[in-house]
Amino acid sequence: MREFSYRRAAGVREALTLVAEHDDARYLGGGTNLVDLMKHGVETPGRLVDVRRLPLGGVRETPDGGLAIGATTTNSDAAAHPEVRRRYPALSQAVLAGASGQLRNMATVGGNLLQRTRCGYFADLSQPCNKRAPGSGCAAITGAHHNHAVLGWTGHCAATHPSDMAVPLAAFEAVVRYETLDGPGEIPLADFYLPVGDRPDLETALPPGALITEIVLPPVAAARRSRYRKVRERASYAFATVSVAVALDVHDGFVRDARIALGGVASRPWRARAAEEVLRDAPATPDRFRGAAEAELAVADPLPGNAYKVTLARNLIEAVLTELAEKDGR
Repeated sequence: MREFSYRRAAGVREALTLVAEHDDARYLGGGTNLVDLMKHGVETPGRLVDVRRLPLGGVRETPDGGLAIGATTTNSDAAAHPEVRRRYPALSQAVLAGASGQLRNMATVGGNLLQRTRCGYFADLSQPCNKRAPGSGCAAITGAHHNHAVLGWTGHCAATHPSDMAVPLAAFEAVVRYETLDGPGEIPLADFYLPVGDRPDLETALPPGALITEIVLPPVAAARRSRYRKVRERASYAFATVSVAVALDVHDGFVRDARIALGGVASRPWRARAAEEVLRDAPATPDRFRGAAEAELAVADPLPGNAYKVTLARNLIEAVLTELAEKDGR
């Protein structure tokens, strides 16, 4: 076992300093991902800086009518918050679809965004993995990849992002706020996760040593009529094979607004902008819903063993759009 030091930060500035002064330091929230990776030897931090007790929890209303969720808020508390359930139901549904109740009680919102892929090759030190060891190769592309990416992958990595929560956050255009020793900053979730490119080990646009402080959800009228649907290989406690978050605003039979994001299909939550473009100001009909799904997945590039994901994603988008349109019409 590799030795590491443990420090519990009493404030944000202290946490930032403790990480900055150690080349191999990591923030520790709930530890539901990081500690597992440390056990496998995938993550080997020399210092853990515990931020769980920092005053960064809770849900508050923003001046423009949105919500801000503190980074140390547990997944369980975020999902159960009345305003999250009322204004952004797909977010609550997504959180409840992830992991077990015990893990949701420990996992934090900030940590959820930073969790790493569940690709089996990433966790296996005997196998090449560019995400874990840049330049070593990607074993998944020629190996077992039935649950890997069909969108946005490259020859360097075909892993998928595991977060359920991040999918509706992408659909709702959330913003990630953070602190550094040089001051605060923020990144739209659309820019938070980096494309795979030739450096899949570089996963987010966070500055080095930055500490996520909160996630801000802007006011989105369509979000009140939203749904998260997840298909997985077993009924509970499993990561998404394909998931979709949809918000739909239909008036007089026409789509006024549509927000769609997919999970389980790419290295990051996949915002389905092509599908949204097909839907906006168009009739809310089954043909239009299928056309939207097909437009989004026209760029899919499945591996030999996961082409089924394209069909699954298309059917899932169409089904959730239909359910929301029927609900809107009642």
